Amino acid sequence: MKEFLKQYIPYYKDYIPKFILAFIGIILVAGGTSGTAYIMKPLLDDIFINKDQEMLALLPWMVVALYSAKGFGRYIQAYYISFIGQDIIRKVRDKLFNHILNMDLAFFNSRHGGDLISRITNDINRIQAAVSNQIASLIQEALTIVALIGLVIYQSAELAFYGLVVMPIAVYPLILLAKKMKKLSFRSQEKNSDITAHLSESFNNIEIIKASTAVELETAKFKEHNQEFFNINIKAVKTNEMVSPIMEILGAVAVATVITIGGQYVIDDKLSVGSFFSFLTALFMLYTPIKRISSLYNQMQDALAANERINELFALKPDIISGTKKLSDQINKIIFKDVSLVFNEKKALNSITLEVSKGQTIALVGDSGGGKSSLINTLVRFYDTTVGQITIDGQDIKDLSLDSLRNNISIVTQRVYIFNDTIAQNVAYGQKFNETKVIDALKQAHAYDFVLALEDGINTILDEFGTNLSGGQRQRIAIARALYKNPQILILDEATSALDNESESIITEVLEEVSKDKITFVIAHRLSTIKNANIIAVFKDGEIICQGKQEELLESCTEYQRLYNLANI
Repeated sequence: MKEFLKQYIPYYKDYIPKFILAFIGIILVAGGTSGTAYIMKPLLDDIFINKDQEMLALLPWMVVALYSAKGFGRYIQAYYISFIGQDIIRKVRDKLFNHILNMDLAFFNSRHGGDLISRITNDINRIQAAVSNQIASLIQEALTIVALIGLVIYQSAELAFYGLVVMPIAVYPLILLAKKMKKLSFRSQEKNSDITAHLSESFNNIEIIKASTAVELETAKFKEHNQEFFNINIKAVKTNEMVSPIMEILGAVAVATVITIGGQYVIDDKLSVGSFFSFLTALFMLYTPIKRISSLYNQMQDALAANERINELFALKPDIISGTKKLSDQINKIIFKDVSLVFNEKKALNSITLEVSKGQTIALVGDSGGGKSSLINTLVRFYDTTVGQITIDGQDIKDLSLDSLRNNISIVTQRVYIFNDTIAQNVAYGQKFNETKVIDALKQAHAYDFVLALEDGINTILDEFGTNLSGGQRQRIAIARALYKNPQILILDEATSALDNESESIITEVLEEVSKDKITFVIAHRLSTIKNANIIAVFKDGEIICQGKQEELLESCTEYQRLYNLANI
């Protein structure tokens, strides 16, 4: 709890005026509650027993004032504390999302997307209740308890001992319940992550689920997760609700003792009827905030568990650190020198040496798993080389800022990434928007004709994953995005695989044309698309075993001959 408060209390400094207003509301609620108990004394002693007319005229106004103070205080406390809490959570959610996006690609490969979504949404929502309502309620109930304890001691210090002895007795079982509650909350959040992950996986793979008639299988898996989530939450409810019977029983014993002893005091004229009932009312009212504060403490264990899960992510730092230098406006040469990459304890690249200059196209060919994509990933710094060095015009890419490096690279992969936005915004994604440039890029990618035929043209909203376009159309949007960026380094990973032969031929010519003033890397399985490459590097088991032009490789490289023959079967 101390660490939780230490982490979130500093946020409150940005809301001091609002917090002061909320605190005034809390004081009004606490004061109104204790005042309501206090007026029992004049009600009984001055009005019912002493028949005081002046007090009869005054007391109703006091009652109205006290309840008005409580009501108004509760309103301003609830509003301002909710505002503060929700705004703090907004900041934390923004911070967490940004932190996650800045993690390395290896982090995302090792984490399920559904788990990350659950932490950003569900876990942070659980913290919201704590930093807004629960902390405010704890303060309010604590002040109410202090005010009511002061009142019962004021009315009768001796009776206060018997009435309040229950408080330290109740501490131990309540602490045990809180510990159990935290464990259950942690398990609940873990299971909620499992449910979110399963939902994300199911919806992303809906086509294969339906094609495999696996709806019942996935439903059964979901039911299992859902049932376990239900079981954990019911245990949490049972644990939290144990606070009430514990406090009720201990409170009843204390009140019975007070009635016995206090009643004798009244009979012996040691205490007035009004004082006794004022004391008893305050005591009855006291157990309500004690129960609430105990229940709130249990509920906050949910936030503490969620906060631990969030802090696990905040504690992670990316291994790939951005440099500070910037690339020049003209890139002339890229050199891979003895580059090796170990990934998941497997050697993905082994002593790769390669050189490519501006205006050249280098093709990377070989069987799947040979190391082609791994080489590209080291250039973009999705992964850093384990051994060796990659330089651009003599500068180690690790010394370059990631933004400067990646802003000069465009990648078109076989897997097309489409965002739920307009076609225009998809093409200009990550760059300053210019409608004329968007149209030019679409024309270069031979996509403008089909885009123009759509009802809203370039302003057509694309569905998630671009499902309202064909595969070939999505591929052209991706190519247009790469061309819009006008990069100095162009990477094409099976970039035309989703196109028909005629479209592929046209786009290949376009790409060859725009590549003249760039450094272009092409990963291809269809060797017909790379026959004009300046360099063809043949990969096998993480190594380049041959490199040269196609004519040279067909004469001297057995592996390329095998690949070429397979492609022409």
